[in-house]
This record gives sequence, C-alpha cells and structure tokens, in this order.
Amino acid sequence: MARPFRAVEPGARVTLLPLFIAYALILTGALALAGHRSSAPPPAAPPPAAARGAPPARVLIVGATGGTGRLLVAQALERGCAVTALVRDPSRLPIHHPRLTVVKGNVLDAASVQAAMRGQDAVLSALGHRRYLYPTRILSDGTRNILRAMETHGVRRFVCETSLGIGDSAGRLGLPFTLFVIPAVLPFYFRDKARQERIIAASAVEWVIVRPGVLTNGARRGQRRHGLRVGGFILPVRIARADVAEFMLDQLTSDTYLRAAPGVCW
Repeated sequence: MARPFRAVEPGARVTLLPLFIAYALILTGALALAGHRSSAPPPAAPPPAAARGAPPARVLIVGATGGTGRLLVAQALERGCAVTALVRDPSRLPIHHPRLTVVKGNVLDAASVQAAMRGQDAVLSALGHRRYLYPTRILSDGTRNILRAMETHGVRRFVCETSLGIGDSAGRLGLPFTLFVIPAVLPFYFRDKARQERIIAASAVEWVIVRPGVLTNGARRGQRRHGLRVGGFILPVRIARADVAEFMLDQLTSDTYLRAAPGVCW
C-alpha cells in the first residue's frame, strides 16, 4: 500500500543558498586568520618624492609575463633600472630593451631562482597562475624560494602583489567577491595567497605586501587610494594593473609601508 504524501514542513526545508553563504563567511574568517594581520597603526602619509631614496639599479621581476608583471618590467625600465625577468616561457614577454635580461627558469626550481638572484638589489613579485580548481602551493613555495635566494645573496627589499580579501583586509574586495567569486572559484588560490603572506611576514628581508582591488587593464590614472583600511565591504573596488605596478615600484624607495600590507584601489 502506497504511503500517503507528506508535505515537508517549512521549518525543515534546507536550501543550498544559506549553506553556501555560511561556507563563504567561514572561508572569509579563515582567510582573515591565515593571511598577514598588522599589529601596527596605519602609517603616516607617504613622504614627498624628493625625500625618497634612489631607486635600486638592478631589480629582479618574478611573474613578468602576467598582466601586472609586464607593466612592472616596462615601468621599471622607464625608471632607469636594469631589469632581470625570471620567466618560464621567454616568448610570452614581448618587451625588448638593452637593460632587460630575460632568464628562463621556474620559481619552483630553487636553483634557477638562485641563479637569477645574483647581483640584484631588489625583487618585485607579481607571481600568479590559473590553476584555480584544485589545491596548489605555487605561490607560497615559489615565494619561499625567492626569500631564501634573497637571504643567500644579500638582497634586502621585496615587494609582492597579493590581493585584498586576505588577513586584515578580509571582506574588503566587495560583497560579490566575498560571497561568490572567492568561495566558488578561488578558494584554493586565496588560501595559497594567505600562506604566501605569512611566509613573507616571517622573513628577515625588508618586505612590502601590496593588496590591490579587482584588477583591470585600464589606463594608468596616477591617482589611487592606499592604506591598511582600503577597500569596500559592499561594492567591489577596482584598480588598473598599470597603477598597481607604479605603486609597487614606489615601494622600492619608500619605507612608508615597510613590513606592512597596504591595500590599493581607485
């Protein structure tokens, strides 16, 4: 005999949306704890350009074939630096200049990082990848190799791009990213970024972690907001890669954010 149909009580209904929101909030909390958290107050306003030190003569750029990386290379050359670009595929860096040296290597290969580090004065990292859908340690392991090579060769200044949404900037990339993009598409990627930040913060070098908002390919504006409380909890905040590259290069000669993780956006 067939069982009579019983309607599910409204209070017993379980939908995926509340579970996903709960997961997204838990992930946000985990990224807040896993990334770098500054214990210092926000730094003072940046000193005028005339008060900053001379730019380093030789810089190593890691992640030079990515969107921000290519702009770092171009802008560092504009500033008169001798640039070494560590890349896996030299054909992906369509820049030719007498002060540019392209070194084929892999950031996960400690020996190639050591070789590229010789003679450098500073390092800029725009390291990234597109292996979003499964756990990786490319960012954290690669950064560990960079820092070890810096210590070996006495290179002091390290400026690294990560992202808003990590450490004490958790949630500041905007609600759509906090509740959907990061938990649905980028959880493993951001978890590795958080590990990357912790490794940098524990190092003995002079470091600056730069956390941009949502990256665009727009033109450089030359004006931007930056600081330890930059970002938005509701609307996404954006910035052009060209402006991020300029801000990162500024950190090579400024101690304003030394051993801090400023956000940067328009």
